[in-house]
Amino acid sequence: MKSKTYIRLHAEEQFAKEITALVKEDKSPKPANWKLSPEAVLVYILGGKTKNGITITPKYFGQQRLVELAIATLLTDRALLLIGVPGTAKTWLSEHLTAAITGNSTLVVQGTSGTGDDAIRYGWNYARLLQEGPSKDALVPSPVMRAMEAGCIVRVEELTRIPSDIQDSLITILSEKSLPIPELNLEVRARKGFNLVATANDRDKGIHDLSSALQRRFNTVRLPLPASLDQEVEIVSYRVAELNKGIELPQDAVSVQDIRKLVTVFRELRSGATEDGKTKIKSPSGTLSTAEAISAIHSTQSMAYYFASSQKGLLPLAESIVGTILKDKQDRIPLEEYVETQMKTRKGWKKLYEACQQVMNED
Repeated sequence: MKSKTYIRLHAEEQFAKEITALVKEDKSPKPANWKLSPEAVLVYILGGKTKNGITITPKYFGQQRLVELAIATLLTDRALLLIGVPGTAKTWLSEHLTAAITGNSTLVVQGTSGTGDDAIRYGWNYARLLQEGPSKDALVPSPVMRAMEAGCIVRVEELTRIPSDIQDSLITILSEKSLPIPELNLEVRARKGFNLVATANDRDKGIHDLSSALQRRFNTVRLPLPASLDQEVEIVSYRVAELNKGIELPQDAVSVQDIRKLVTVFRELRSGATEDGKTKIKSPSGTLSTAEAISAIHSTQSMAYYFASSQKGLLPLAESIVGTILKDKQDRIPLEEYVETQMKTRKGWKKLYEACQQVMNED
């Protein structure tokens, strides 16, 4: 019933059957307050089969070594920092790690330029504070405080977007495993199992760099972009299929061949060279990440399915490609050059070339 009610389920809800199956068969030692052993967490993330033949779908397509390092870090007293360019599945991996380890991925601090100290430490119910003064009942715990009290893992998304002085509120928490509340002359001490997973992207480096003191509290795992075209096509196809289930779209609204073409366009413009490495290409200002490819294909499928005028030809795909790439006026030059020098000359790309030309001429 939940899947029909909510647009998006939390990881522990969407994959509850898989987690339950792994819990039943997991006989390996588990750290304090961990739902699954480290070995079972790895299977949940990378996929596999249980002894009873239940398929565990892969949640992350990437190097096993990096996932093992991330899990191993959460076994220690050091926090985990997942870093990489936009679209490398940092948030996706952090959500599934916490879902598998603690069964609760909802303790999240979303980093923005306006994130305040109360999001990291605690806040106050000001009505009660004015009426009663500082008290436990007037205290509003942050997700970090709640994770400390429960002995579970908290997520901090886009850490480098948080102002530096607010970031440094984490230093005492990560080093002393305690959170002082001077107004009440108390402290909250972290229970066993507490840890923190943070994400940051390379594009934001320099906005609010981490202090050296805070950096030392993290073990950093850098997540790369998909290594090959085939791997990226597989990731995009899988994630789009999952999104389609949520809004009951057919799985074949866009063919695998067309998905491959869009991913090829994004990869080549992103890297500044053709897949074979023989020709250099001007790159637009946007990142054209895997996440943007997923969004573009999902949008294309929605257009093709719901609007009769879009069901013929590759116009919806072309609109998604052009709309995603043209983030700025200056992006039109590399796009037009790519369409004329690459799309036009490739075998089997004629219809996509003509559709992109049509979209750009209408713009």
